[in-house]
Amino acid sequence: MHSDGGGLTPTELTRLHAWWRAANYLSVGQIYLMDNPLLREPLQPEHIKPRLLGHWGTTPGLNFIYAHLNHSIIKRDLNMIYVMGPGHGGPGPVAAGWLEGTYSQTYPDVSQDLAGMKQLFKQFSFPGGIPSHVAPETPGSIHEGGELGYALSHAYGAAFDNPDLIVAAVVGDGEAETGPLAASWHSNKFMNPARDGAVLPILHLNGYKIASPTVLARIDHNELDDLLRGYGHTPYYVEGHDPEQMHQDFARALDTCLEEIAQIQRRARENGETHRPRWPMIVLRSPKGWTGPAEVDGQDVEGSWRSHQVPFSEARENESHRQILEDWLRSYRPEELFDDSGKPVEEIGTLHPVGDRRMSANPHVNGGTLLRDLRMPDFRDYAVPVEEPGTGQVEATRVLGQMLRDIMAANMDNFRVFAPDENNSNRLTAVLEATDRAWNAGTVPGDDHLARDGRVMEILSEHTCQGWLEGYLLTGRHGFFSCYEAFIHIVDSMFNQHAKWLDTANGIPWRRPVASLNYLVTSHVWRQDHNGFSHQDPGFIDHVLNKKPEVIRVYLPPDANTLLSVADHCLRSRQYVNVIVAGKQPQLQYLDMDDAIVHCTKGIGIWDWASTQPDAEPDVVLGCAGDVPTMETLAAVDLLRTHFPDLSIRVVNVVDLLRLQHESEGPHGLSDTDFDALFTTDKPVIFAYHGYPWLIHRLTYRRTNHGNFHVHGFREEGTTTTPFDMCVLNRIDRFHLAMAVIDRVPRLKDVSASAREKFKNALIEHRQYIRTHGEDMPEISNWQWSAVPGPDLPRDQASREEPA
Repeated sequence: MHSDGGGLTPTELTRLHAWWRAANYLSVGQIYLMDNPLLREPLQPEHIKPRLLGHWGTTPGLNFIYAHLNHSIIKRDLNMIYVMGPGHGGPGPVAAGWLEGTYSQTYPDVSQDLAGMKQLFKQFSFPGGIPSHVAPETPGSIHEGGELGYALSHAYGAAFDNPDLIVAAVVGDGEAETGPLAASWHSNKFMNPARDGAVLPILHLNGYKIASPTVLARIDHNELDDLLRGYGHTPYYVEGHDPEQMHQDFARALDTCLEEIAQIQRRARENGETHRPRWPMIVLRSPKGWTGPAEVDGQDVEGSWRSHQVPFSEARENESHRQILEDWLRSYRPEELFDDSGKPVEEIGTLHPVGDRRMSANPHVNGGTLLRDLRMPDFRDYAVPVEEPGTGQVEATRVLGQMLRDIMAANMDNFRVFAPDENNSNRLTAVLEATDRAWNAGTVPGDDHLARDGRVMEILSEHTCQGWLEGYLLTGRHGFFSCYEAFIHIVDSMFNQHAKWLDTANGIPWRRPVASLNYLVTSHVWRQDHNGFSHQDPGFIDHVLNKKPEVIRVYLPPDANTLLSVADHCLRSRQYVNVIVAGKQPQLQYLDMDDAIVHCTKGIGIWDWASTQPDAEPDVVLGCAGDVPTMETLAAVDLLRTHFPDLSIRVVNVVDLLRLQHESEGPHGLSDTDFDALFTTDKPVIFAYHGYPWLIHRLTYRRTNHGNFHVHGFREEGTTTTPFDMCVLNRIDRFHLAMAVIDRVPRLKDVSASAREKFKNALIEHRQYIRTHGEDMPEISNWQWSAVPGPDLPRDQASREEPA
């Protein structure tokens, strides 16, 4: 569809085109020049960077769009931000920020004059400078350009609960080929025009990726139109090469889209219209490397894949290439664009909004400036009574759901929960008592908790959930993401990018801290026995711990009260990625709330009540991290104290995994003195860990007693089986742990034969039992901790009392 809206006056056209020329000139200069920024003398080799880095091909289109958005912001007094999807088109938004004055305000040494322009050029993709993509250093950015696929999901996340905000999201045609981007088109089914802002997608088709053509640029127009309409949009097309015609067509299309957005919102907000609207979007088809050299060395450049990065790379060494560069730069007529001092002339320097209306200075792109603390209930009000440690059967995440429900109710414009179709499965059902699931597509009788104004965000795309949440957080709000443990890996790369963003932002004074990204990783490896091997993978923790400890935290609360304490801490925190690993199945409870707070505050500690001789030097230390490993560790203690009453056992439980690190490696690490006080300097340590065992070795390799650490964890043994059999397959069960103690405590060598045989027999009996009955033996599934060790009786006499 082509727009019938009004076009530009001759004066508007001239000024817009001049601004575009200026932005393009500055963009080329950033890629190539380190001196002589306004060509006051003929280009010399020393004026050109020795290493040419950057991406020109997409940049002129990005500058073109930016110029027109600015024109519309001024015309309509819009509150708008710019999300740039096409990867490394970083020169464009940097040039725009400099022309708007924001860049010089943010970085005074990059001033709006000749010296500042020289610095602007030299710093780009230069040691000690800025990256070639839009990064945290770029004013106006909430979207890291290093990886493709997330522009739309970030844009929608920014628009949720921002009723006055319009997010212009440029989608590159290379980016449009990614799975995350393809799924994120469906975000419009979760947008409520009465309460949310709006996203204006701009699909930029310039035909090529690095070398190959792009799919959407090569399919038939009708097929493309059907696709975009199928996603729920009304597309407006702007196509061509001639700048004057393109300026007029784009101005009309943009004006039409903005008017449609205003009408959609007006009908929803003033007239109460409830049906899902068909949101407008723009398809801009322009040449790759637009306005660049038509050809170099007899080969096409403009409109070709050859313009994708640096159109020609020998300008420093090759005189003919250097002349092409000079002619290219002079084609923008910089003498008309910048005055003698190097400052943009008035016609350009005023062609942008002022103050916070500048897209490079909009408060939403520095979300920490808008961040409000959550109104939090007292997490202690949700405490689970624990009369005796190691008793009861409670679904910890269901308890957490009650707290999240009340957080949601108190923060209905500032907090959302995200889950890839797993909110109820993860036992957070109580949240639906405060709000419904966001849904603006069709409904039928029997649907469960769907509403346009719902705040539970569920789509079966981990990528889209993550992108929504990142956009929501980076524009100043709070959120919580629950996911199955095995499939949180789907967002490994997105987590990477966000953690890198936080790490970089920590070194940028003007970037204000944002709310932490909080993951609840549940339906975990030890209780995915019913779904089988495909659902059994605890490796996300390993991936997270590759990042700097200044920006990541990993918590393994063993029960409901510790989970409440940890969640409260994480939701109040800033500038972290917090990973909480907690099971959703019924589990024993260990600590009352007061003890849970103390334990979580320390992050690691000795459980005297579970240790056999708390005041004595231990013969062995049993460490544990995770709910199931903790239970199996205590069951192993129960076995050992029955068979070896004089054995001194110390139990150390870990909630904050980074406490195991050395203090020199991270802010949560323990000193050697504190670590040795827990684990000793010379006694065997049998450690039952939730994930892959080598991670514990990695965290403790510098410790005095590391040579005595023997870690049991997931050994990549899994199947559809019983819960306890999962532990047996991976040797974190109570019997293997108890035998590991026997093997490593020297004084048990000559007195343990009988106990060892009983433990081996129990494992054989277990295997026979589950293959006959299809479930674990009662004394396994019903086991609870007792302060007094029970007698060593045959299985049919030794089973514990049924759990409450």
